[in-house]
Amino acid sequence: MTRRPTIRIALIALSVLLLDQLTKQLVLKYIDPERPRVVIKGFFCLVNWANTGAAWSMFMGNNRVLAFVALVALIVLFLSRHYFDAHTLLGQISLGLIFGGILGNLIDRIVVKHVTDFLYFYLQRRGGGVLDFPAFNVADSAICVGVGLMFILSWKSEKGSPKPAEPQPGKV
Repeated sequence: MTRRPTIRIALIALSVLLLDQLTKQLVLKYIDPERPRVVIKGFFCLVNWANTGAAWSMFMGNNRVLAFVALVALIVLFLSRHYFDAHTLLGQISLGLIFGGILGNLIDRIVVKHVTDFLYFYLQRRGGGVLDFPAFNVADSAICVGVGLMFILSWKSEKGSPKPAEPQPGKV
């Protein structure tokens, strides 16, 4: 892989990392964990929730293990980045988003011993109760968008590759 794509990936990752850490610092400073800030009533609010688990709070209380898994994933992804579409702009963007997101949450796990989640979408039901999506942050969003782009790139390149020849009846 040439130097220019690697630099572009690093710049995107650094941008994601900075935005993630800045937003988390603002949340820690201005949002009380006990008092969510309603942005759109019945739909969206800003929260300050500490998450020692993974997505949807799975593996709660396993911060160290998840930090180790993130570190291993980061190293493996970095060493195998040339297997991905890193020569295309979209591939570089997706890798940059993934690297930046992993780094953002990894820093939280190491420094503050949890990940700060703050974007919370939900639907308030008329009869009571809430239908909600787990709170997340900029790093989580970057990882999801990056992985989604990788899937699109994979599907696009798979679609463009030649199909194997169909077997002819009577021929082996």
